[in-house]
Amino acid sequence: MFGVAQSEEQLLVRVREGDEAAFESLVERYHRPMLAVARAHVRGAAVAEEVVQDAWVGVLRGLNRFEERSSLKTWILRIVANTAMTRGVREARSVPFSALDPGDEGPAVDPDRFQGPDGSDPGQWLAGRAPADWTELPETILAGRETVQLVTAAIAELPDAQRTVIALRDIHGYTSEEVCDALDLSPGNQRVLLHRARSHVRRALERHLDA
Repeated sequence: MFGVAQSEEQLLVRVREGDEAAFESLVERYHRPMLAVARAHVRGAAVAEEVVQDAWVGVLRGLNRFEERSSLKTWILRIVANTAMTRGVREARSVPFSALDPGDEGPAVDPDRFQGPDGSDPGQWLAGRAPADWTELPETILAGRETVQLVTAAIAELPDAQRTVIALRDIHGYTSEEVCDALDLSPGNQRVLLHRARSHVRRALERHLDA
């Protein structure tokens, strides 16, 4: 198995040469984010796993045609997204990310937490309603099992698009550009989806940590 420092370019060369260890490294690196994308389009973890397996077959078949116009991971995520959408259409489940309107929900943050137009500082936080500063909390609380489970549960409650974007950005470390390319999102939609997702998770953390 290759170390973390193994670059995409090196992996690509080795996989194209038929190196099984390189392919295993590729799967280890990208399987979980692929599942996150698949779950946004199909019902159930088992179906998502099937979609990802089909996508890996597509990756292997298409590697020699990959022209490297995008990063390898973006290309792989596009394959799983297309595979999942095809499967989702058969299940009458799929809605393209580009068709989603992230502004069709209520405000990401309760407007009652801000000063109104008649306040001394309109648009700023009301006294006692600003986000709490958790930097002084012990690390054992922030990284504790209960807190991690709460964050995981809060992410699971999110709508499909928000859950996928926050998983790719904040769990798997993809850049905004990579997420937009992989999911065919505009930069504005990606920002709104991520903001709403993070706001939901933060509200759950506030209820837990402030207590």
